Amino acid sequence: MSSVSSSSSLAIDGLVSGLKTTDLINSLMTIEQVPQTLLKTKLTSTNSFISSLQTINGLVQSLATKATDAAKPASLDVFTAKSSASNVTVAAGTSAAAGSVSFTVGATATAQVGVTAAMTTWSVDAAPLTIVGSDGKQTTVTPASGSLDDTVSAINKAGAGVTATKVAAGTAADGTKQYRLQLTATKTGAAGAFEVYRGTGDEVTAGTATNVLTGTGAAVVTAAQDASVTLWAGTAAAQTVTSASNTFTDLLPGVDVTVSQTTTDPVTVTIGRDSSKAQAVASGLVDAINAITSYYGQNTAVTTTTSPTTGTATTTAGVLTGDATTRDAMQRLTSTMSAPVNGKSPSSIGIVVTKDGDFTFDADVFQKALAADPQGTQAMLSGVAANVGAAATAASDKYTGSITTSITGQQSVAKDLTTQIDSWTDRLTMRRATLQTQYAALETSLSKLQSQSSWLAGQLSGLSSSSS
Repeated sequence: MSSVSSSSSLAIDGLVSGLKTTDLINSLMTIEQVPQTLLKTKLTSTNSFISSLQTINGLVQSLATKATDAAKPASLDVFTAKSSASNVTVAAGTSAAAGSVSFTVGATATAQVGVTAAMTTWSVDAAPLTIVGSDGKQTTVTPASGSLDDTVSAINKAGAGVTATKVAAGTAADGTKQYRLQLTATKTGAAGAFEVYRGTGDEVTAGTATNVLTGTGAAVVTAAQDASVTLWAGTAAAQTVTSASNTFTDLLPGVDVTVSQTTTDPVTVTIGRDSSKAQAVASGLVDAINAITSYYGQNTAVTTTTSPTTGTATTTAGVLTGDATTRDAMQRLTSTMSAPVNGKSPSSIGIVVTKDGDFTFDADVFQKALAADPQGTQAMLSGVAANVGAAATAASDKYTGSITTSITGQQSVAKDLTTQIDSWTDRLTMRRATLQTQYAALETSLSKLQSQSSWLAGQLSGLSSSSS
């Protein structure tokens, strides 16, 4: 718009009248733009309000998530796992329980590795080979040719649980380079064992196919083997547990044990309650609500600033000041956080409300309560969290939450303001063009009048000369 007015002003700016028409038009447009300026100011404040609503809504949603987790009947049943040996690691899941067990590690899991005898080619022509798994399943493949490269490619594409690699193996008596095929199971454990035969599946079944890993110069380098641990070794109750991998899932309920080396001495795995993690569940709830109250306080505060030059005081209210939706949500959250559960105050487990409406967490009180009455502490925390979670969800639910609904409404307002501003932009552009046309016409009219005046003056002068 500025480029249009600038180019037009070069053509009309006071050529005849001497008026500063560009300045006059700009002054008139400043008055014309007042409604749009007010709309832009309103849009800025609306967008700022939306941003604050979105921020506090996100904080409330975070509280709702933490409250949902804390409200679970076993939210404080968090455990830490320890092993007495460095070659045994242990991980406790959410379903773990306190306890311990001792065992010896008899074996670690291995994948079968075999190598063929040295050769220059797999066969003269393309010839089938059959891989037989530990379950007896046969997979027959036929390489594109008798070359070792095509044989390796065919095995690797077969999906039979075996990978092949061509490895240099010196030279033959005639100087030809020789290679071996190294065949490796894709999985550890006895279930990954395999055999490889020259021939079709029918020939394997008939017993006429040749096992390439038992021939002269071939070998099974590493046998397929399950990992094993023996519980209560040396007693009548000794029991061996095996695993295809080195990880024993749920050796104890919710406890995974991973071994990396055999042992002769017993290894003890101990599962105990992790009081620090349990405390974090409760304190996290307090931290989440304090983040909300802190943000709300900052955005409802009224501040006064004084101009250093004029001494004039200016008072500014926070963007959420006077907003009934967030005020109601805050009242509900703080009241449910401090409300008694089954006649007992949340302060009995360390959740204390201050006179300012904030909350503090007393770790010592919580730990003493957890040690003295784990079930009662769990019941209290679950009750508080359930109440707070319901209030937080009512405010922040992505479909029906009161704050969410307010955000949607304000976004509609912002959209309408943007439409009005755009309409005013078009209207003002047309108005400027009209003013420029009018002033250009004025200059043209003045130019014509000036020409006529000059002509008349000339005529009058001529008449005066002739009469004299």
